[in-house]
Amino acid sequence: MEEKVVFKRPALLENVPLHYCPGCTHGIVHRLIAETLEELGVTQENVIGVAPVGCAVFAYDYFTCDMAEAAHGRAPSVATGIKRVHPDKVVFSYQGDGDLASIGMAETVHAAARNENFTVIFINNSIYGMTGGQMAPTTLLGQYSTTSQHGRDPKLNGYPIHVSEMLSQLVGPQYIERVSTHDAAHVLQAKKAIKKAFQYQLEGKGFSMVEVLVACPTNWKMTPDKAVQYIKDEVMKFYPLGVYKDRG
Repeated sequence: MEEKVVFKRPALLENVPLHYCPGCTHGIVHRLIAETLEELGVTQENVIGVAPVGCAVFAYDYFTCDMAEAAHGRAPSVATGIKRVHPDKVVFSYQGDGDLASIGMAETVHAAARNENFTVIFINNSIYGMTGGQMAPTTLLGQYSTTSQHGRDPKLNGYPIHVSEMLSQLVGPQYIERVSTHDAAHVLQAKKAIKKAFQYQLEGKGFSMVEVLVACPTNWKMTPDKAVQYIKDEVMKFYPLGVYKDRG
């Protein structure tokens, strides 16, 4: 009897183990990107990714397409240059919240305002993951970090930045959605959003961004199962899922 393949590694992913901490959902997002591009008929020769500083930087170890490493926060500027020089390529930036919403906020806002035709995959785990768990622009009110050891206090630290809501107010962006990776149903929804974002780029519509809520058990000081539950119970209350802009 002939065997039927029902699940396989996408061609856009290297056949290597992931280095991410147990329970981190970066790997899930990597796979979703690779799967959606493959389903859209985009081959590795026609994709260029940009990964800056942070946990996201190791994306170049896992994708088989060309990857460019950008300085901290500068991925949207680098992606802009790449896409303008290679308008026939699918270009995406893969950025964490400390990168995109802090040192790279200006680049993010202006790329969106210009409606640059590339896709941003925005990984929001509400903390600086690689550098030891410091408070990020997205750290929740009351959330512990190494630089907010009694929990984020708005009087001392200000309020978290809601990036999707903010960018949706700009005229330029075409598509912005916030999704999550805390269970299978939401992973499937995340895949739909990522696929739509790349589809808009292929159609030449302009700037698209998918914000993905992911778990960081190590810096949240939680077990993996409690970390995904924390996304559901706490993070999603503060960062509601949904489509924030769709000019499709």
